[in-house]
Amino acid sequence: MDYKSLIREIPDFPKPGILFYDITTLLKDSKGFQQVIQDFTDHYQNERISKVVAIESRGFIFGGPLACNLNAGFVLVRKPGKLPADVFEVKYNLEYGSTSLAIHRDAVQIGERVLVVDDLLATGGTAAATVHLLSQLGAEIVGCAFLVELLALRGRDKLEGCSIHSLLSYP
Repeated sequence: MDYKSLIREIPDFPKPGILFYDITTLLKDSKGFQQVIQDFTDHYQNERISKVVAIESRGFIFGGPLACNLNAGFVLVRKPGKLPADVFEVKYNLEYGSTSLAIHRDAVQIGERVLVVDDLLATGGTAAATVHLLSQLGAEIVGCAFLVELLALRGRDKLEGCSIHSLLSYP
C-alpha cells in the first residue's frame, strides 16, 4: 500500500521550516490503518513476542491492535506521573532540554521477548530511552517498529544493535 499518499504534509508546523507528516489522515482511512497493523503483524508473527511495548501516545494507536494480533501482552511507556503503580523511570535529552519516561516495574519479566512500537523514528531519543528502560528490567528486545522514519535525523544511530522495521521513510 502507498502509505505516503495517505499522509498529509503540513509545511511550517509546528514552526517555520518544519515539514510535519500528519498521520491522522492515514488513521481515518480504514483500509490504510488496517493494512499498517497487518504489515506489522506479518513482519513479527514468527518472533514469539510476549509483550508489545508502546510509547506514549501515538505508539498506543498501533501497539494495542498489534499486541492482539500477536497474542501478546500490551505495555505502556508513559510520561512521568501517568502510571499509578511503582515505576522505573529514565531521563533523556531532547533537542531543547530533557524529559523522562516511565514504565511499571512489573510490566515485563526478565527474559521476556518484547517489541517496541511508536509512530515515528526521528532523532531516536525516545525510542533509545524506552529500550534502556526495558533493558534495565531484563527484557529481550526483539526490535523496534515504526510507521514513519525520518532518515535525515539518523535516529537509528541511537538504537545501535536493535533491529528496526519502518513501514515508510522520508529522506
